[in-house]
Amino acid sequence: MVQTFDYIIVGAGSAGCVLANRLSADPKTSVLLLEAGGADKNFWIHAPSGFAKLMNDPKFNWLFETEAHPATGNRKIPIPRGKVLGGSSSINGLLYVRGQARDYDGWSQLGNRGWSFQDILPYFKRSENYFGGEDDFHGAEGPLTVSEPAEDHPLDRIFLEACDQAGHTIGHDYNGASQEGFTKSQSTTYGNKRRSTAVAFLDPVRNRPNLKIQTNALTEKVISEGSRAVGVKYQVNAEPMEARARVEVILSAGAVQSPQLLELSGIGDPAILKDAGIEVLHALPGVGANYQDHFACRVNWRVKNIRTFNERAHGARKLWEGFRYLTARQGLLANTAANVMGFAKTRPELETPDVQFFMTPASFKNAGDRVLDAEPGMTVGPCQLRPESRGTIHIKSADPHSSPSIRPNFLTVKNDGDTFVAAIGMIRKIAEQPALQPYLSFEMNPGPDCRSDDEVLDYVRITGQTVYHPVGTAKMGPDGDQMAVVDDRLRVKGITGLRVVDASIMPQLVSGNTNAPVIMIAEKAADMIAEDSKASA
Repeated sequence: MVQTFDYIIVGAGSAGCVLANRLSADPKTSVLLLEAGGADKNFWIHAPSGFAKLMNDPKFNWLFETEAHPATGNRKIPIPRGKVLGGSSSINGLLYVRGQARDYDGWSQLGNRGWSFQDILPYFKRSENYFGGEDDFHGAEGPLTVSEPAEDHPLDRIFLEACDQAGHTIGHDYNGASQEGFTKSQSTTYGNKRRSTAVAFLDPVRNRPNLKIQTNALTEKVISEGSRAVGVKYQVNAEPMEARARVEVILSAGAVQSPQLLELSGIGDPAILKDAGIEVLHALPGVGANYQDHFACRVNWRVKNIRTFNERAHGARKLWEGFRYLTARQGLLANTAANVMGFAKTRPELETPDVQFFMTPASFKNAGDRVLDAEPGMTVGPCQLRPESRGTIHIKSADPHSSPSIRPNFLTVKNDGDTFVAAIGMIRKIAEQPALQPYLSFEMNPGPDCRSDDEVLDYVRITGQTVYHPVGTAKMGPDGDQMAVVDDRLRVKGITGLRVVDASIMPQLVSGNTNAPVIMIAEKAADMIAEDSKASA
């Protein structure tokens, strides 16, 4: 049976849940939300530190990985993506970072009208329930609660004191007037539980009669008639299904799978499509190009004279921490990916920070699975905010079950490597300050023997990981941009009734984590969709 809706949203992630909420607010509008994963009922989804348990779980994670590349030690690097209601907002590190005003002003200057910082700030505020209350930069009435760290760990304060001694600003709001400096992190939590977009935006409206939520639904392709998108083909538990859209099909499957779906539907670079055996419906060479992501490494120390998270994650203390969380929503399981966040400039001539630092009073056996050491440790992870390297994501076959080829080309531009070398130098300078010296036993990684610029860069190449912020693979751009996939209202160029609303539309990567910006994009898109529908009525 073929069902018909006004809107079909593919992907119930950071963007899709927001769209489902906002579009179905009109009782005259029917909405179908398709999600390839299942329900978000697992305990580890809602316990903030449980994200470490989900990094390698195929039930909730697509477990994509990159192609091997010489610039990163010929390794295949994991690219986690959420496969569950809430998408990656249900498995991420919960950090709330908007980026810099200049990021969005840059989008606008590229010819994307309505995307300057002043244009988009109201959408950040609309979604937010900020712990500090409403002000010029924050909202307090939205469904997405933004909180401070659950635990004020003594090492956090000591680290911030060292940052101050090293000449950095401390204690500011990095989502406010200025990003630069070091301070406590902000996170999408409420009552020390994860506030994913499924929890914040979808749960309150699940019972709306005009909203249908279909889980375990793998979308195979967009159905088009001529140059108009009219529906989707999908599977539910391997059973073929079809749905029709009166108004629009909206792809919110993320920067990996939205371009994959476009290509499976015959929209993309003709050469890529023909190699995969797919008939070309509409040539758009930018589909799957312009891939950007944040790369990061770690610097960590063995710690002395103070207890860290490590010791609390082993033996009898581990059981006690579980009991504390179950009974009082406190303790180790209430913590997110980083207690302290920092933003700094590696070169004095820069206008704004070009590196981000994540500090946690813990160290890990393996950066990928985040298993805590048994002995006390501290980790600071540097991340280059605006990498110049560009990559691609393209299908390898016409099989919708097949993972695409992901080629990020990390560290293939010299400035990217130079930025990491400078960032690690900044971290080491902070570690040398008097405040931290009584507590640091020795540097574990990269280690005291890794000193020259070449040695540091080699360390970054062979140990670095993505921090899970893929963007840009269906980028927004004006008519003169031949590689743009969507216009500034996120409509796919050359195809009527088809829009992309997720991180793939970013023409340039934002200077920070991407969950908050994607929620903003969806808030703005919901308004544009309603406006366009009214205008065409």
